[in-house]
Amino acid sequence: MCANYYTGISITLMVRTPLTPLERERGRFLGALLRQARGERSMAEVAAGAGISAETLRKIETGRAPTPAFFTIAALAATLGLTLGEIAERCAAVTAPEPGEGVAEEAA
Repeated sequence: MCANYYTGISITLMVRTPLTPLERERGRFLGALLRQARGERSMAEVAAGAGISAETLRKIETGRAPTPAFFTIAALAATLGLTLGEIAERCAAVTAPEPGEGVAEEAA
């Protein structure tokens, strides 16, 4: 006799592929762009306005979260008075860095 021990629970793993140098560079540029747009406002004020934590905003601004969720960027854009089109246009101009280089284009 063979017993059936199937519980009906399946476990799946999602493996995130490593980011390309271009994706990381765009993330750093996006962070610098948002930091510049924040101006003198505090990180806590902008984060609260966007409905995210100050820690999340800090990670985005420093490039440690280079691919934030669309709705996070949309909320930050609205809070900072930017359009998604402006952000997309400026980030699209970023090119991959040469090995050993930092941000390829300034957020100015």
